[in-house]
Amino acid sequence: MKTLIARTLCGMTSILWLEHNLRLADNEALRAACKGGAVIPLYILDDETPAEWKMGSASRAWLHHSLLSLDAALKANGSQLILRRGKAEEVLRALADETGAIEIHAQKEYAPWAHARSERIREMLPDVALIEHPGQLLFEPERIRTGAGKTFHVYTPFSRACFDAAKDIEEPLPKPQGIPAPHSFPSSETLSEWQLIPTKPKWDVGFWDLWEPGEVGAHKRLAHFLDTRVHEYKTGRDVPSLGATSRLSPHLHCGEVSVRTVWKEGEARARSAGAHEGGTTFLKEILWREFSYHLLNEHPDMPRVPLQKQFTKFTWAHDPKNLRAWQKGMTGYPIVDAGMRELWATGYMHNRVRMITASFLIKDLLINWTEGEKWFWDALVDADIGNNSASWQWVAGCGADAAPYFRIFNPTLQGKKFDSDGAYVKKWIPELHSVPTKYIHEPWESPEGLPAGYPERIVIHAEARDRALRAYGLTK
Repeated sequence: MKTLIARTLCGMTSILWLEHNLRLADNEALRAACKGGAVIPLYILDDETPAEWKMGSASRAWLHHSLLSLDAALKANGSQLILRRGKAEEVLRALADETGAIEIHAQKEYAPWAHARSERIREMLPDVALIEHPGQLLFEPERIRTGAGKTFHVYTPFSRACFDAAKDIEEPLPKPQGIPAPHSFPSSETLSEWQLIPTKPKWDVGFWDLWEPGEVGAHKRLAHFLDTRVHEYKTGRDVPSLGATSRLSPHLHCGEVSVRTVWKEGEARARSAGAHEGGTTFLKEILWREFSYHLLNEHPDMPRVPLQKQFTKFTWAHDPKNLRAWQKGMTGYPIVDAGMRELWATGYMHNRVRMITASFLIKDLLINWTEGEKWFWDALVDADIGNNSASWQWVAGCGADAAPYFRIFNPTLQGKKFDSDGAYVKKWIPELHSVPTKYIHEPWESPEGLPAGYPERIVIHAEARDRALRAYGLTK
């Protein structure tokens, strides 16, 4: 009866459930909700479903600012953001009862728990339609298949199939011209109540010199990259001191800009003079994100279970002391330590350095890749369950299309190759400022010895490599 009265008095009301689509432009769920009548934009902070994948600390700090930006954008369009905390199905049921909403519009999600959550919502709200729209990916997983109709498990043929299908990608949707509002909005919790940002200590203070969360910041970042960096992306993306990468990952993770928008603008730049190689390489990186989610859709246990089952019984080292040294950037290997300190200071780490630090944890220290995955989940502002799990499995050699078990990055040689002048290392490790460039990636060789405050190597790479090869050889 309450639902019928609400429909009679104020027309049909829809809940716009926002999760990883914190934007107005190119938002299929928003467009559909606006067609039906009054719209109630909702963000749910669900720390219970599932509790083990509660949003990490850095992502929560980013979310605070992203939601502030989204609320301002909604208010400029005649609406506002409603904040509720709790299990998604319970929050949605309560809000539907309060407002008489008969539809819930959401973006389709691919996290391991998403399908079961949607089914619970449909069971608990039989009179309310849950309508899930595309938008998190370029292609729904059933769209890109092998000739046998299966999920791709090798990246290169997957990317070729995506490039073939890209001709059918539609143009992004514009922002709506106003958002229909209900006669009155339901009550909302506040961001201050959620305490998403750290207070004691305020460890995120260095984040916001680098980042501008929100849809406006996302489009600024995309435009800056395409205008100034994409031409050097193919080679420059591996040099951490250049800043040649797009740094769009946290914006894509939160859906502050759609992947379709990024693809279309990147594709246009790939066709322009002087930027073809860089633009094409950039599109391939977008497809790695896509590949990760297609794998996750096929293997929902990917964040915890090796895709190559022979690794299930692999004997990892239990070494809390070395794990902590890695987390703090105190391993004695400058390129590794610089990366881990960049992560702590900014919530981000350069992609090449992510591979180096991951290889060091897994193969030099023989520590389970899931330990690194958990640390990145907490410390990265772009902590993305698809990319994070697929990439850690790739380095560990236990994932789909994974790096061969014998590929073990030498951190010293990697540093010399991709940070030849030591600019990146010196930026993040002040103890090494006085070390001559000749020794910056092997300061233990310097005639002056290690500078005060910088640690001895926690392992000798050559010895650690031999140990890893013996251990990995057992899985062949």
